[in-house]
Amino acid sequence: MLSQIPPLSLLVTFLGLTAIIALRYALISGLFYWLLWGRPPEKVHAIKLMHGQPAPGSVGREIRWSLWSSFIYAAPAAVVIELWKLGGTAVYTDLAAFPVWYVPVSIFLYLFLHDTYFYWTHRIMHHRKIFPVVHRVHHESRPPTPWAAFSFHPWESVVGALFLPLLALVLPIHVGAALFILTLMTLAAVLNHSGWEILPTWWLKSWPGRNLITAAHHDLHHKNPRTNYGLYFRWWDKWMGTDRMENEYAFLNTNAAPSEEGAAP
Repeated sequence: MLSQIPPLSLLVTFLGLTAIIALRYALISGLFYWLLWGRPPEKVHAIKLMHGQPAPGSVGREIRWSLWSSFIYAAPAAVVIELWKLGGTAVYTDLAAFPVWYVPVSIFLYLFLHDTYFYWTHRIMHHRKIFPVVHRVHHESRPPTPWAAFSFHPWESVVGALFLPLLALVLPIHVGAALFILTLMTLAAVLNHSGWEILPTWWLKSWPGRNLITAAHHDLHHKNPRTNYGLYFRWWDKWMGTDRMENEYAFLNTNAAPSEEGAAP
């Protein structure tokens, strides 16, 4: 069926998706960068997770890598869209095609499977022989900013870009649910790299807060790369003994001593 895709249509779809992905990244990352880093600290109602400011030139570097990632993420997505036009994917538009309850179930399945794929590929990228070639670029962001959300080496972008399009070929998903997942993925990436915890402490101490990944959780990965590999959920980290959170922050555990980088301002 790939041979049936008109090359010109694929090119137009690819360029359009690249523009959409880059614009979405620029708008969401730019907004949160201004809200958290562009205003005086006393106006920011959030917890700063690392001391210091981004190094000179780091934001520009994050943006350049992220724009390259936009091209790479758009490529497999464009192929899937063209296949969808030909009826060659599991993406559907008619809500009556599946029971209504399947919509939230499919969203959860996609998020869990994506989280599983991300955890293990991310952990593999930290192998001493792979890290310098594939993943070092991302860890140059310290402290990370919202612009670091997709600051990846091209090889890492390829690994990250393939899974959801491939899943859309075999696991049924409503087009609205697919758009929701893509939007959630972008928001999660931006907020988890924001360098500030915007959620209240009571949420972080609740059941959802102890199982869902936020900036405070992922920021620890940028401090200690052997911990906190997950994307959406803390489950794989907990199951594999790589989860760190509550005992690392004074604002979550009154018995904890602030880390070297500082747990809270």
